Amino acid sequence: MKISTKSGDNGLTSLLCGERVRKDNLRVEICGALDELNSFLGLSKSLLKDRAAKRLIGKVQQDLLAIGSEIAASISYAYKLPNRIEEANVRGLELFIEKLEKKCRSKRSSFILPGKNTLSATLDIARSIARRAERRTVTLSNRGKLKNKHIIIYLNRLSDLLYLLARSREGR
Repeated sequence: MKISTKSGDNGLTSLLCGERVRKDNLRVEICGALDELNSFLGLSKSLLKDRAAKRLIGKVQQDLLAIGSEIAASISYAYKLPNRIEEANVRGLELFIEKLEKKCRSKRSSFILPGKNTLSATLDIARSIARRAERRTVTLSNRGKLKNKHIIIYLNRLSDLLYLLARSREGR
């Protein structure tokens, strides 16, 4: 596979279904935010020592690839994708959130200043990118170009999970 195709030099790129769109298209913007989020999660995962947390982040990274595929597909094509976000994916995040909420109860506050350590800071960056991806995905949904309601819910829960993961790693 050739990396430099020069086909994007005029400001266009291809979506999953082959449609050519401008690089400032909302779907491309969301996919970029998901890619950025996935990259920061990779950095966070590389800093984690806890195997369960590493597995969790790895699963989230796979889910983000599935979300990106669905965002980059037309509505009719999205239903043909082999991996889609469903209620079970959301519930999986909720189970981890419940566990972390019990651990972090005493550390919760309404506002935080990121940067207690490198790991918690990378998780906070990932959280803020997840929120951006969620906001842009809401816009796509409001325009009638996304039918899977579980994606927005998943991104919302993911930012909650990342907040709690960051708080749980501040003392380490």
